Amino acid sequence: MTAPAPKPWILGIAPYVPGRATADDGRRVVKLSSNENPLGTPEAAREAYRSAATELERYPDAAAVALRGALADHYGIEAERIIYGTGSDEVLHLAAGAFAGQGDEIIHVRYGFAVYEIATRRVGATPVVVADRDYASDVDAILAAVTDRTRIVFVANPNNPTGTYTAKAEIARLHAGLRPDILLVLDQAYTEYLDPEDDDGGLELARTTQNVLVTRTFSKIFGLASERIGWGYAAPAIIDAMHRIRAPFAFGIGAQRAAVAALADHDFVARSREHNRTWRAWFAQQVDAIPGLRAVPSKANFVLVTFSGALTGEAAYQALMAAGYATRWLPGQGLPNALRITIGAEDEMRAVVAVLRDAAGAAG
Repeated sequence: MTAPAPKPWILGIAPYVPGRATADDGRRVVKLSSNENPLGTPEAAREAYRSAATELERYPDAAAVALRGALADHYGIEAERIIYGTGSDEVLHLAAGAFAGQGDEIIHVRYGFAVYEIATRRVGATPVVVADRDYASDVDAILAAVTDRTRIVFVANPNNPTGTYTAKAEIARLHAGLRPDILLVLDQAYTEYLDPEDDDGGLELARTTQNVLVTRTFSKIFGLASERIGWGYAAPAIIDAMHRIRAPFAFGIGAQRAAVAALADHDFVARSREHNRTWRAWFAQQVDAIPGLRAVPSKANFVLVTFSGALTGEAAYQALMAAGYATRWLPGQGLPNALRITIGAEDEMRAVVAVLRDAAGAAG
């Protein structure tokens, strides 16, 4: 008897592998593998989440009116042009599902977020992977890869997993070089870690053009990774198409209340940004001083460390895991000799540098 067969393009998907929180022997380790906020969660958000404990029998508001209103007020955008999802991952999937399919092409950079290829293959489209420029997005390479089958271009800014940043002028040049029927998706999961002068103009492009979608998340600087709250902003026609295929309830009542409260805690966000700025700079300086190691310049809350000497990325990963620190080794994304390391607490970053220094010395 013949069993049900998945579509052939589904079998071409490499499942997403999340950052580890335990060692092979089951030991709990310090998790520097998923870019979570080391300062935790705003206390007001915790209280808001707890307030929903008496309403567990109720469905959440399917329109997320309170959250969309808070986002509109906070960012000066229109609530009716906001869509939400289970993390920004779902919003990325919605974009692919609404605007691409079999026979179409979706472009992303070589060292891009793993979800881009999954979202592309899920709808039967063909991923077109373009070369980077020193781990960063190369606008010229992206534009050169466009064909008459191109439907979507995914660009993360700052980029994950490299932490690199594409300036506002380059984002504008990329958009200007795309046909109006190509959707430019600007994945801004880490944008709150940028300084104000580093705004890439994404929200303004989404406000004033018909083919730009900006996606964001509450999982990073807002400290709500467990609640999976993402959102997107685009022209009404883009949002309308995505609404037609989204799940009706992406997250619970408590999650929505926590997000609204987190958005209002400006002090927490400022402290998180300052902590990240300070220890990212310190960590990068320390790494660059170790022979054979390089910290790729980052604007996110993590640093990609590359290994070109006797110490390999895999050996460094194992040394850090043995010492109790989980980082992200990414051979499946073409980065076998690199580790993505989240900026954690001060003592964690100092310990990671000590392990890397000792491992490099032992390997040397």
